[in-house]
Amino acid sequence: MSTSEQKLADVTGQFTQVVRDGRKLSDTDWSNGRIILSNKRIVIATNSGKQTIQLPQIQSIRGRYDVNQTVAKVSDYISINAGSDVYLVSMGNVEEFELQLQKAILDGEIVLIKHPAVKGGVVQESSWEKARVKINEGVANFAVESGSLVQIEVDDVGTVESDERHIRGQERPVIEAEHTKEGSSVQTYLSGGAQNCAILKSVLDRGAEKNASQIDLSGKEEEVLMAIYSGVSPFEVPEFLDIDTDEVEEIYERLVELDVLEEVRVRREVALKPRGRNIASEAMSSK
Repeated sequence: MSTSEQKLADVTGQFTQVVRDGRKLSDTDWSNGRIILSNKRIVIATNSGKQTIQLPQIQSIRGRYDVNQTVAKVSDYISINAGSDVYLVSMGNVEEFELQLQKAILDGEIVLIKHPAVKGGVVQESSWEKARVKINEGVANFAVESGSLVQIEVDDVGTVESDERHIRGQERPVIEAEHTKEGSSVQTYLSGGAQNCAILKSVLDRGAEKNASQIDLSGKEEEVLMAIYSGVSPFEVPEFLDIDTDEVEEIYERLVELDVLEEVRVRREVALKPRGRNIASEAMSSK
């Protein structure tokens, strides 16, 4: 390694390539080897040779990519998309390696941020500002040039969308992440280079995938979620919706069990969790 290259991780694990030059390799198998991560590249050394993945080539870091039963037998691995190639790596602590890889690509990078871009469903007058990225375990941090710090907890992310917007005189890729700030649903917009946006989306997608809103709810349950999403106090929901207090309490109980609401106080103050915000937002859009 050169003097400018720093080793960040050196572990033993398993490796395979599942896409080469855009073609899926359905007969691939795992190889044991040594996986080295630096601030410039990933080097994988196996009995059959050495494979190098330059960090600037990486377009996304995601979860499972089961191309066959042999690959599927390994319970914990990440997939690394590098152009027209996709690699899988597995080791004892995959989450720690994934975090180190995210940090190697994103830490210190400058992006544009608009926060909050939307609050409680209402578009805000926030402007685009420069921010420096730092990834910690479970949190994406953005030190904004104006002096503020924006933190997005990955487990708090409800949805992540990709878009193109006209920003500062040119079309740029934008990541739109829904999360909470001081109990309110907000959307933060992030923009930057193609790789930075892609990897940031990979980071935030982890929370969004966990909090997907695939739950069947009754009309009244959706009304309760929409009321809280719009800013109605949980204590005022019965009067606001003209529903009996005991019935609302039963709805709260069910939604807490479904991991849609979280109980804030024993006297039944509740706050929307990411899955609940997703359901409320989708229900409001369909009305």
